[in-house]
Amino acid sequence: MLSSVLRGSQAVRVNIEIMRAFVRLRRMLASNADLARKLAALESKYDGQFETVFQAIRDLMTPAPAPRKRIGFRPTDEASKVAVRARHERVRRIGLPK
Repeated sequence: MLSSVLRGSQAVRVNIEIMRAFVRLRRMLASNADLARKLAALESKYDGQFETVFQAIRDLMTPAPAPRKRIGFRPTDEASKVAVRARHERVRRIGLPK
């Protein structure tokens, strides 16, 4: 992949790390699929007795959505925060969109 285009030793190392990451990802997905199969088997065996337990396990198996990163400038120092607040106030007074 990368090392076939770039002939450097660093490109080869990066390519190896990419392959290792994909292998780890495949193993993780396979273990999650195996866990889902075992859960389905247990669920069919113990029908309605543990329905809430199985639902809780299923909820824990689904990954939570990652928080979205806000786009735009975020001032870090106090002077910048004051300047941004002043600009917003000016924009608000004259009625322009932010």
